[in-house]
Amino acid sequence: MEQYKAWKARWIWKKRTEFASTEGNHELVYFRRSFAVPADGARLVVQVSADSRYRLYLNGESVSVGPCKGDRNTHHYETVDLTDRLRPGMNALAAKVLHFSVSEPFALGVGGPASIWRSNTGAFFLEGDLVDHNGCVIMSLDSGAEWLYLEDRTLSFHPGELETLYVGGVERVDGAALPHGWEETRYDDRHWHNAMEIAAAYDDTYGQLTPWPLTPRPIPSLFEEERGFRSIAKMEGAQESEPVFYLLEKEEGQQSFQVAAGERFTIELDAGELTTGYLRLALTGGRGSRIRILCAECYEDASESTIRRNKGVRDDASKGILLGEEDIYVVAGYGEPAKNRCEIYEPFWFRTFRFVRLQVEAGEEPIVIDRFLYRETGYPLEIKADFRSSDESFRRLWDISINTLKRCMHETYEDCPFYEQMQYAMDTRLQVLFTYHLSADDRLARKAMFDFHSSLLPNGMLQSRYPSLYPQVIPGFAAYWIMMVHDHYRYFADLELVRQYLPTMDAVLGWFERHLDERRIVGRMPPQYWSFVDWVEQWRDTAGVPTAGRKGPITVISMLYSAALQAAAELNSYAGRTATAEEYRQRSNSVNAAIRLHCWSENKRMFKDGPDSEEYSQHAQIWSVLSGTVRGAEARELMEATMQDKSLPFVSYAMAFFLFRALSETGLYEQSFALWDIWRRLADLNLTTWVEDPVSQRSDCHGWGATPLYEFPAEILGVKPDEPGFKRIRVSPRLGHLSWAEGTVATAAGQVYVKWELDGEGRFRLLVRGPKDVPVTVELPNGQTLTVSEANPFEIAIDMHLSGTPVG
Repeated sequence: MEQYKAWKARWIWKKRTEFASTEGNHELVYFRRSFAVPADGARLVVQVSADSRYRLYLNGESVSVGPCKGDRNTHHYETVDLTDRLRPGMNALAAKVLHFSVSEPFALGVGGPASIWRSNTGAFFLEGDLVDHNGCVIMSLDSGAEWLYLEDRTLSFHPGELETLYVGGVERVDGAALPHGWEETRYDDRHWHNAMEIAAAYDDTYGQLTPWPLTPRPIPSLFEEERGFRSIAKMEGAQESEPVFYLLEKEEGQQSFQVAAGERFTIELDAGELTTGYLRLALTGGRGSRIRILCAECYEDASESTIRRNKGVRDDASKGILLGEEDIYVVAGYGEPAKNRCEIYEPFWFRTFRFVRLQVEAGEEPIVIDRFLYRETGYPLEIKADFRSSDESFRRLWDISINTLKRCMHETYEDCPFYEQMQYAMDTRLQVLFTYHLSADDRLARKAMFDFHSSLLPNGMLQSRYPSLYPQVIPGFAAYWIMMVHDHYRYFADLELVRQYLPTMDAVLGWFERHLDERRIVGRMPPQYWSFVDWVEQWRDTAGVPTAGRKGPITVISMLYSAALQAAAELNSYAGRTATAEEYRQRSNSVNAAIRLHCWSENKRMFKDGPDSEEYSQHAQIWSVLSGTVRGAEARELMEATMQDKSLPFVSYAMAFFLFRALSETGLYEQSFALWDIWRRLADLNLTTWVEDPVSQRSDCHGWGATPLYEFPAEILGVKPDEPGFKRIRVSPRLGHLSWAEGTVATAAGQVYVKWELDGEGRFRLLVRGPKDVPVTVELPNGQTLTVSEANPFEIAIDMHLSGTPVG
């Protein structure tokens, strides 16, 4: 049963806000509360939240960032134990709170990050008591009128020009107007004002909900780890002898670098791989100097159009330029060398970059660059899996895939960290599966499932990306959400979670059922919805929608509906809703029969992209297999023809995952090994993350491309759940062109180590080591199947040329 907390603290702000703030006019407010700690110490645990974002400090040290992304009905708070950071005597809690303006639906770029919900007023909330060793309250530090505030009137945001609209604008800051050192204990806050209490945590009389229904943070805090840059890519305005190399990691103890009055200095730094982090610049002197910081994913050919970009070798600085958005900071000259105090500039939101260009335009006095570094940030993913094989190129694909996934995991899964930072259902389903194999950590996945459940529209359809200020619907993505819940049950067997989402599945599947046409296939989608299927060149002009959609329904959408019905039927069976399960199976069979009747071409021997079109793609054939529209020998024959027909629109990096699944389903997985050349070609461009798609060449980091994180552990090593929750493990290795492979796979039952090798004489040896008391079903490459009572450990050897009982 859900527990509810009786809150004592109040929401505070600088004033009551009766109306929405001006478009694009964000509000940055600093809060402070000083307090004394006894000489023998005390205990302090706080719960903290804000609208829209905060960073909390204790005695100048950052201790919490949030709140975790939520929506109008779920406003998260963080619980932070500050006991070990307290010091005897005066202490200071301080919070920087940025309230993003409420923006119109299409005023992108001026309303702050589109994935961060906000109300029409900023607000800050903190509850916590300073407690002595006997458990007695020394002082309440709850947010209220005792807190002081100061409004920052210098920060402004400007929309970018490179489609980074969903992330929010870049900063323009006049450092002379900032309260430098405001978060430290010694800061003089006598000119600050008392905060205003604007709301209680809840109304316990009439049930009126505040804009902030407080809910505990469901995932761990993001990590922040200090990093330096790996190398210098370009430099202008300084002699080679100048000591700028201290900017790099492992270059400690070198003297600061000075730019003379009136001079300009530019340096382009390489982080070594695409990453996400908080940039931090420490300066001394240089009043009036102008600092420009530009973040970019890669170098690009200056002659290429930014509308249709054709990127090449990503780290080739000799032929390319950096394209990105610039934060601009005007220096106050606050730094005091005699007191070892620097002026610090740090953009509020984390940035995504591999390359950063720092440009210093010194004013009338010289400026000293004391340090330029970043704190890497992301979800604290604990990687427990590993993979190696006889094909050395696979290791590079594995490592790039891990970095790709990590950069697309923060408080939600993200499509791309540079351009959008939005959580999309299709992308997320794949990223969740990748996470399961790497770590068996389902906390962010559980949040994602709840997020999309929370996006339910009154008509029964889910939003395709969420949390999001700007609603968007891609109908097929709602089917991927149902599959996401089904995946979770397969990997974790959490029936309580399934039951929570069954009504939402009913609503989604009801929406599709109401949109069946007289042929019993899903009809033409509402024009306000985006019928996206995949980014392929042939569908460029229709934004990833099969061109058959111009004439009528799209076959793949019916197939996605059928596949979702089957997944929901299985989940309903597990939950004991047998009648509903049977209904969903019958509906799936009915849709599949209609697809075969109206979308199959006897001449082409393939499924058409639409019943009213003679266009074909790999996509319709793949989903005919995955939806069960075709099965057995017919499905195998269809996939063989699909792989041979080079005229078909070829799947992108995202949809390739489902091509792998269809090949696996039809016993043709050996044909998938040639597909890795696609990823190898990308790796040869010195990418450190996988690109979004082969069409736009927009994002250099898109989580859905990290397919090796599934294929290598689940197919090449062969580790899959044979029963929900890995109560029984299946090991069925796929050999391909490999002579050996080994690695570790994370599962809910524990880690599973697999090593197999095939020698030149046709002898195959398999070693499996895993959790005790968990039975293992082994499917050998020659088709034999056997059961082992537990995976701790066992070894099997067979001669591939002979039949008979394996030796183990």
